[in-house]
Amino acid sequence: MYQKEIELPRKLVNELLHHAQLSQEHEVCGFVGKKSSGGFTRYPVNNVADTPDTRFLMAPEEQINAIKTMRDNDEELFAIYHSHPTTPAIPSATDIEQATYPDTNYLIISLNTKGVLEMRCFKLLHDENIVEVVLRMSEE
Repeated sequence: MYQKEIELPRKLVNELLHHAQLSQEHEVCGFVGKKSSGGFTRYPVNNVADTPDTRFLMAPEEQINAIKTMRDNDEELFAIYHSHPTTPAIPSATDIEQATYPDTNYLIISLNTKGVLEMRCFKLLHDENIVEVVLRMSEE
């Protein structure tokens, strides 16, 4: 069973939104690790997709290194994040098709807003079932 609501620290949310803002034309991507004690770490990974304006493909070596670093730091994969420069913060057909971690959260950040960034969280389950998870922000 998955959580219907998760709470993220403001610092992490700001880091994710800032990373997305650094690339207005191309999707950014990466991982979020979480310690059992509750601490979060962001692991940005370069997007090496042929069409980075509409999809993301994590650089394989960086992806492996990020997962290894998480394991070395006693963290679990909490979320995969990426941005949508020109579309809403909902999973695209490609996002759903390429989702390979049904147990993790998918954070999608949209830059396609009027001055306010949008970030939403989804579970992309095996049977193409898409479930939105409510995001809350903590001050920690």
